[in-house]
Amino acid sequence: MYVCICRQITDNQIRDLCRGGASNMTDLRSKLGVASECGKCGKLAQTIVKEFHKTAAYTNAG
Repeated sequence: MYVCICRQITDNQIRDLCRGGASNMTDLRSKLGVASECGKCGKLAQTIVKEFHKTAAYTNAG
């Protein structure tokens, strides 16, 4: 699904970046340009990052 229409960035691209070590909006903005145009995607992008790391922490705990 597209998260950032301005930059044509998908949720999968954000998750891939998280797998590579991105952990916050600063990382996303610098590498993908998320929320650097109109900013409407910022909350959703941040939610995806938080959910990814929450899931990763749960998966790694087992």
